[in-house]
Amino acid sequence: MDMAYYPGPFGFWQIGCQDGAVVWLKCTAEPGGANHPSPLSDTVYEQLCAYLAGKRQTFDFSCRPKGTPFQQAVWRALQEIPFGQTRTYGEIARQIGHPGACRAVGAASGKNPIWIAIPCHRCVGADGRLTGYAGGLAMKRALLETEGQIK
Repeated sequence: MDMAYYPGPFGFWQIGCQDGAVVWLKCTAEPGGANHPSPLSDTVYEQLCAYLAGKRQTFDFSCRPKGTPFQQAVWRALQEIPFGQTRTYGEIARQIGHPGACRAVGAASGKNPIWIAIPCHRCVGADGRLTGYAGGLAMKRALLETEGQIK
């Protein structure tokens, strides 16, 4: 996997690409190794910047997250949440055919390796409150503000 680092509003975007697809997209406080940008990582960065500037609502790069079949099902369901909307962990659990698996959905969401493009920030608690986010609740709030969910 080739890893590239780009400056962003929450630290550095860490973008991992392999065989023409994004397999890793997260934030880190500092670059954590050799920087290997590619045309694909440049495209991802450009699209992230446009999204954060309110000029883009979808991403058109290939994502290939690695995880268990259950995690894959959760991540596919998260990708179906439209820009500017949220779903609860319970709604995602029902959607993937595991109605009692809210906590497992939360755990799978927390292991999402491709932040923002797989929009785990759009998943909220049963009462609509913001709950855990690997990037921190401030980042989750900022992403939802970008989408007009929080004023």
